[in-house]
Formats: sequence, structure tokens, C-alpha cells
Amino acid sequence: MKQGKLIVVEGLDGSGKATQAEQLSTLLQAGGRTVRRISFPNYGSDAANLLDDYLHGGFGTDPDAVNPYAASTFFAIDRFASFHRDWKNDYYNNSIIIADRYTTANAVHQCAKLPQTEWDGFLEWLFNYEYRLLGLPEPDAVIYLRVTPELSQKLLTGRYQGDETKKDIHESDTEYLAKCRVSADYCAEKLGWHTVQCDCGGAMRQIPEIAAELLNIAEAVL
Repeated sequence: MKQGKLIVVEGLDGSGKATQAEQLSTLLQAGGRTVRRISFPNYGSDAANLLDDYLHGGFGTDPDAVNPYAASTFFAIDRFASFHRDWKNDYYNNSIIIADRYTTANAVHQCAKLPQTEWDGFLEWLFNYEYRLLGLPEPDAVIYLRVTPELSQKLLTGRYQGDETKKDIHESDTEYLAKCRVSADYCAEKLGWHTVQCDCGGAMRQIPEIAAELLNIAEAVL
């Protein structure tokens, strides 16, 4: 079996990850590529029960109520189950896997709970845990959709039609999301992610315009 490619679309909540992952998959398929799109968290899977409980306040409404190492484990087990149950065969049969979030989401969201002096140590632990100990594939490229936390919140409010109760504990905490923006920028620079600036003048750029940038990045990787 020939190993495929894994391209991750990452960003703050509301940055358009699902939309751009779908756009990229469609464009690559139109070019004759074999593509499989996946998304995390994998809601509906029994492996996602703990993280679903965490995100919806089962361990407390403050994201800091669950420490980064425990929270990372919730999400990692979801990915482990998804890989082995769902997309492992596609990956090892030369498909291109487009992931809306991945281990990189743990990097962004859990670093935000720690002092910056501890980020490098946490990232080393995280990637060793998921890629080596759990044996999950490492991404061939990570595309970071960069937006301001203010615009992220505006887009989330629009997604839920103004019903703030639909937001999970990450989405509803503006101070936490601001910290996530700082940690995301740090991870992107340190880890060599491809950054795509998605907003301009306080508004989102056009979807096809952003999608064209993602396609160029993906084609260079492939």
C-alpha cells in the first residue's frame, strides 16, 4: 500500500475551516485527484463522548477546568478511533486526506491554557503522544486560516443565528479565543504552517479567493 497525503485546515472557531476544506476537496477532485475529507471532532462517534461532554460543560464551563493534557487526550482518542475505523485504508491506498482540524487543534486550544514558557514542552509532548505513541499520521501540510478573534465571534454568532446558548465552552469564551489567536500565530510560525489571511478590513475575503490560495498550497505539497 502506498501512503497518501494528509493536509490539515486549521484556524480559530468561525474561521471557515469546514467551508474551505470542502472547497479544497472539490477543487482537487475536479483535477482528477482521489480525495477523502474528514472532520474533527467526530461528533456521533462513541469515541467522542468525553470531548463532547467537555465542550458542553460537563467538566465545568471554564475551558481551564480540564487541564491541557487531559483535554488533549479526549480529542486524541477521537482521532485514533476515526483513523482506524474510518480512513486508514484510504490513507494507505494513496488518497489525499483533507482534515478540518487535527492534532493541530490541540496545539492551538490547549497551549492557550498554559503560560507561554510551557508551550514548547507541551507541543513536544503532544506530537510525540499522537504521532508516535498513538501512531497517527503526521500532516504533510497545515494550512492556518487566520482571522481576528472579533470577526471569529461575529461569524459564530451568525452561524448560530444569534443564539449564544448553542456555543460550546470554547466558542463562548472571548478571552480564551483571544489567547487561542496568540497560540495559533505562535504555532504557525514555529511549526512552519502555511498561513492564509482570511479577513481584510474587518470582513471575510471571498470564499473562492481564499480557496484558490489553499489550492496553490496543496498543489505544491502534492
